[in-house]
Amino acid sequence: MPETPKTLRVALNGVTGRMGYRQHLVRSILAIRDEGGLEMADGSRVAIEPILLGRNAEKLAEIAARHGVAEWSTDLEAVLADDSVDIYFDAQVTSRRVDALTRAMRAGKHVYTEKPTAETVEEALGLAAVAREAEVVAGVVHDKLYLPGLVKLRRLVDEGFFGRVLSLRGEFGYWVFEGDLQVAQRPSWNYRSEDGGGIAVDMFCHWNYVLEGIIGPVRAVTARTATHIPRRWDEDGREYAATADDAAYGIFEVGDGVIAQINSSWAVRVHRDELVEFQVDGTHGSAVAGLHRCVAQPRSATPKPVWNPDLPETQRFRDQWLEVPDNAVPRNGFRAQWEEFLHDVVAGRAHRYDFLSGARGVQLAALGLESSATGRRLEVPELVS
Repeated sequence: MPETPKTLRVALNGVTGRMGYRQHLVRSILAIRDEGGLEMADGSRVAIEPILLGRNAEKLAEIAARHGVAEWSTDLEAVLADDSVDIYFDAQVTSRRVDALTRAMRAGKHVYTEKPTAETVEEALGLAAVAREAEVVAGVVHDKLYLPGLVKLRRLVDEGFFGRVLSLRGEFGYWVFEGDLQVAQRPSWNYRSEDGGGIAVDMFCHWNYVLEGIIGPVRAVTARTATHIPRRWDEDGREYAATADDAAYGIFEVGDGVIAQINSSWAVRVHRDELVEFQVDGTHGSAVAGLHRCVAQPRSATPKPVWNPDLPETQRFRDQWLEVPDNAVPRNGFRAQWEEFLHDVVAGRAHRYDFLSGARGVQLAALGLESSATGRRLEVPELVS
């Protein structure tokens, strides 16, 4: 095992964006730094020193001053040339990611990145090949698997609660305002395919690792995408054509015969407890999980409804489910994976969610778009880097 370093210097690119700033910088890296560093198994700690990267010097300087970060730069090449930098993290737009990650790995940096890892499957597999050749630790953000609701759902699977799993149903999304009368909650590039936008590209990589991590590998996909809102208004109030899909409806064949249906939409109004929910049904029980809560209903406590359209329903079905307890203090999912990745770097071992895992997410998105365009069910071939 390599000698435990006293400090890990982490360059974070894309911290001026919402996710890069809040979840990766503030809730993860700065939280670890401010609580004394990364705790090791023997009780010792490794200090964490962030370096902020981006293209807007004014914003970087302001963030650095606000949080007491000593170093920031707009010069990626200079940061990658610095031998004291251990890790490069990427939260840029997808179109800039492959080049930056490749340069970082070839400079000997361990790398951790948001997803999608690339715009094409070939590029994604190329990243996996470079990571292998450079012998660096590479990881891809799989944050949802670390959140309390899905941790509890996975626990039910591991304990055999479901018996034979039959199906999974997922609902994700909310209404993203068009930008004319109310400011949109998401950047305008998300709705332009020429800029890498689209909900299938954005979300199918998530659904791939969620399905893999809870049920099993995705074997086939049938999908239909749509652009329900064809005109939107950008950050400067200019009207533009929405060329990317804002909804994707997918059927995924998973593991040994499990059917998963997941709807993703930025043109839907929420009538559920969380912005994303997954229901897993099995022969012995069912469970519904969001990002935070999870409720379950065993076979022995399953009610016996009778269809009668002439009378109003008197059963309160939601009240018949049991809350699955945390049984531990819930943690921020982004930070939890960051800590796992940092421990892997210190130990010199592979991260379980590597670039090949990221490539499978890119592949599923590409196949989903192809399925929608051709109206065909497509099998998912196994990827080998």
